[in-house]
Amino acid sequence: MPMSPDSLSLPVAIGLFLVCAGVIGVAGTRLARIVDELADRTGLGEAVAGAALLGMATSLSGSVLSVSAAWADRPELAMSNALGGIAVQTLFLSIADVAYRRANLEHAAASLGNLMQGTLLLCLLALLLVGRFSPDISLWHVHPVTPLLFFAYAFGLRLVNKVHVNPMWRPARTLETRLDEPDEASMRRSLTALWGAFAVMAIALGLSGWVLERSASSIAANTGLSQTTVGVLLTSVATSLPELVTTLAAVRRGALTLAVAGIIGGNAFDTLFAAAADVAYRGGSIYHAVPDSVVLWIALSLLMTGVMLAGLIRREEQGPGRIGFESVTVIGCYLAGVLMVMLGGTGE
Repeated sequence: MPMSPDSLSLPVAIGLFLVCAGVIGVAGTRLARIVDELADRTGLGEAVAGAALLGMATSLSGSVLSVSAAWADRPELAMSNALGGIAVQTLFLSIADVAYRRANLEHAAASLGNLMQGTLLLCLLALLLVGRFSPDISLWHVHPVTPLLFFAYAFGLRLVNKVHVNPMWRPARTLETRLDEPDEASMRRSLTALWGAFAVMAIALGLSGWVLERSASSIAANTGLSQTTVGVLLTSVATSLPELVTTLAAVRRGALTLAVAGIIGGNAFDTLFAAAADVAYRGGSIYHAVPDSVVLWIALSLLMTGVMLAGLIRREEQGPGRIGFESVTVIGCYLAGVLMVMLGGTGE
């Protein structure tokens, strides 16, 4: 039976929101182990598997939410969910840095694949800004930047894979560097079972995103909060829960490259939320249908990603229990963004 946001009472909407967030969190806890084993069994490596499998799967709920919101003529919710998700997931890397007590996470997980993914993410975020500030034109309701985003993402993944197969240089090894080496335990489970479990978790995440969009829209309508506030502070956090739990799970397993790759690769995939939402939005260019308060999160995501890349390159050697400059800066950037949203967070 169709579930319209207008037909949901506020308690029901909040209840659905919390249930979906729980499903997303539980599914996310399983994905880190599954993808880590798939990385070993398929020979993809943690950096590539983190971007192509973990990043995509954990982003499904957010992707479905953004596309569903755009189709329902809620472009502000669609874009704020996508862009807020990129920012909060970058924040999760700082949380993982705190959780990894041995050394600075960016130092221990430095890899050429993660640097390439971070560079790809910067390019995709820049393309979103190009879409916003270019002329408001569209062909069959789709802005010309949208197909460029899909092409750039596919081409970027190809480059990441080439770097993994034939790297031209490598980060210097230190006592705290964790190498991407296959785990013997991952060879015990059949490849078919791994792919099956991966598919089940991905479907659960996608369905949760669809229900979450309706409950979030109802919350916005019943509370008077703007769609930007709901998208940035509620749905983006809820749909990003898999990234948080999989990142922390990967850190506990010692799969540090996978932990960083899952976030950066997931963020790169999340930029396609905007492209897919532009295709679903029937009112023309979705990049021009949102206020500047949403576009601000593109700039914040660019800044936070640039800081993280600087941390991966600098590889600051902090002692146990201490975090690097990049984590402190990212936390500060995100809190500043949240403050700006809250100051202007009432509905239109």
